[in-house]
Amino acid sequence: MSGEAIPSDQLTDQEIQEILVKSKRIAVVGMSRDPTKPANLVPRYLVSRGYIVIPVNPFANEILGLKSYRSLLELDTMVDIVDVFRPSEEVKHVAEEAIKIRPRVFWMQEGIYSAEAAKILASNGIKVVWNRCLMKEYIRLMGRGKQ
Repeated sequence: MSGEAIPSDQLTDQEIQEILVKSKRIAVVGMSRDPTKPANLVPRYLVSRGYIVIPVNPFANEILGLKSYRSLLELDTMVDIVDVFRPSEEVKHVAEEAIKIRPRVFWMQEGIYSAEAAKILASNGIKVVWNRCLMKEYIRLMGRGKQ
């Protein structure tokens, strides 16, 4: 984000908690095979909390024993959340794919924001979260136990 401040997504704790409670399937774009990276740690945590995680990474066939897809357009199931671990400059392209699969929520991880993507998604009826870590929000709002 070239050093500029990221604005707030203006979502309340109640709205975030509702997303966490009502969601089951999460496609993770940019999920990593490297267990030391947040793009592996966060999805692994989500699996441990009972979510169905679907890796999206064009360079991996499988991550955490789960089939990995090259793009959102290859998914063969509906997802509630598209969780993005890609640079802000790449988010618009991911958003354009997401619109075609119609998730309820498009979530840009901590430090990630694209105003253009957020506008496109919102105009297509998709709730947009940005600059928040899904794992941190889960721990903060739901505690560490099972959902």
